[in-house]
Amino acid sequence: MRFLSKSLSVAALGVVAFAGAAEARDQIQIVGSSTVFPFATAVAETFGKTSGFKTPVIESTGSGGGLKLFCEGVGVQHPDITNASRRIKSSEVERCAKNGVTDIVEVKVGYDGIVIGNSKASNVLEVSKEQIFLALAKEIPGADGKLIPNPHTKWSDIDSSLPATKIEVLGPPPTSGTRDAFVELAMEGGAKKIKVLADLRKSDKKAFKAVAHSIREDGAFVEAGENDNLIVQKLEANPNAFGIFGFSFLDQNSDKIQGSKVGGTEPTFENIADGKYGVSRSLYFYVKKAHVGVIPGIEEYLAEFTSEGAWGDDGYLADKGLIPMPAEERAKYKKATETLANLTM
Repeated sequence: MRFLSKSLSVAALGVVAFAGAAEARDQIQIVGSSTVFPFATAVAETFGKTSGFKTPVIESTGSGGGLKLFCEGVGVQHPDITNASRRIKSSEVERCAKNGVTDIVEVKVGYDGIVIGNSKASNVLEVSKEQIFLALAKEIPGADGKLIPNPHTKWSDIDSSLPATKIEVLGPPPTSGTRDAFVELAMEGGAKKIKVLADLRKSDKKAFKAVAHSIREDGAFVEAGENDNLIVQKLEANPNAFGIFGFSFLDQNSDKIQGSKVGGTEPTFENIADGKYGVSRSLYFYVKKAHVGVIPGIEEYLAEFTSEGAWGDDGYLADKGLIPMPAEERAKYKKATETLANLTM
């Protein structure tokens, strides 16, 4: 796969022999995280109205799906930018490099909390990370400490203080960054609280992760795709069910759904911003440097996303539910977009 230089014009790109690329694009193409999608969409719409460039096309594919598409190669048939609700993995960087995507700009855009929510027609759930693990893990330690298939069918089977309703949680698929972060922060965090699993972690980290990261497949956890709005609709229809999604969707649907307290802490803007809420993560997007200066408007799109009017404390993305980074961190990543600094792992 031939690597494009920044100096190639849009017209030149159209005649370079990229497979399946008949002519150059004049519109930015973005894929990736469903959590970052509403933020990227807000920036794209503002950018399209104010910049003189066409509004970027954005597809919600999930973080893993977006990075897979992003890493397939350089050229107009491949996305320019991918959104991610987790950091890119070293294995993904290697896959990119094998396909000629060797220069990548990483932009951290802010923070987000992962919410376990339900309909406002029901009571607010108060749950610990340990109880989340015991509700959703494929296997849990039995009375003798040996792993057994998860026997819990109701929340009250875990603890009598929890609702005597069927465990039914709608969540994202394995390609989702929200799923990755939930498993790492909530499931693994809960597994660490169980002595036999904490001991396993000390003796065999790989075996511990296999247990901590495996979600049950018996119907208690239902994969609901990458469409968080669909989860919200299903929670409205079933007040006994819970859903897993980013804080922004709770924020935008607060008239219909509510967030559970995890470890006694509500998933609020303030609690996520100051680190009190224990199930929160960073959000990113990644830019294919070879496409900058070739696909029109990428640098200008980056400038809009990293403007104080967008991602600042009082920016329009905060109104959409994004938790802004501190000013110093924003300055660091804004500089990375201006200098097109290469990703370092």
